[in-house]
Amino acid sequence: MRNWPLFELSITTPRLELRHPTLDDLDELADRAAEGVHEAGFMPFMFPWSEAAPAERARRTVQYHFRSWAGFTADDWSLELVVVHEGQVVGTQGVSATSFPVAREIRTGSWLGRRFQGRGIGTEMRRAVLHLAFAGLGARHAVTEAFEDNHASLAVTRKLGYREDGVTVHARKGEPVVTRRFRMAREDWSPSPDVEIRNLDACLPLFGLEP
Repeated sequence: MRNWPLFELSITTPRLELRHPTLDDLDELADRAAEGVHEAGFMPFMFPWSEAAPAERARRTVQYHFRSWAGFTADDWSLELVVVHEGQVVGTQGVSATSFPVAREIRTGSWLGRRFQGRGIGTEMRRAVLHLAFAGLGARHAVTEAFEDNHASLAVTRKLGYREDGVTVHARKGEPVVTRRFRMAREDWSPSPDVEIRNLDACLPLFGLEP
């Protein structure tokens, strides 16, 4: 699409493709949300959208992506990519920023369908989006955070070489909970020669960058 080149953007790794979703991709991602993304009694998200009924989880997933498309500006953007493994949409990996042309700092967030967890996909998709941020967009820092009880997310973050960056106390479902913040500077990032970014140049003006 000439006026929305993000539809052509993709990042590939040995096992995965991360791409801007089509409407069919969003339908499949919504199916993953309906199937479930975590076990009962555990809440990895600030807003407990994943506790809704399956059909409502599916609709909220699609609506969230539509909002990110509509709200995308160079000063405040959220790029929500679907993650494809063996021809199937298995989850989503997001990267977002505010005032990126000046601050050069990105945030990441993701979820993976429950039946696809435990295969190293979470690490590989985060590694891919870090490559987009540092090698493709010229980021200086990447930040992320997770609740203290989200051991899988914390393990991915530590494995990739982030440094601890403090804690924040939030209210989650009426209870105080702590998130741990992490930061990766460009000099601490390890480039991934097996990751390829495709069709980024035409997208750069949307991020406030020169091709």
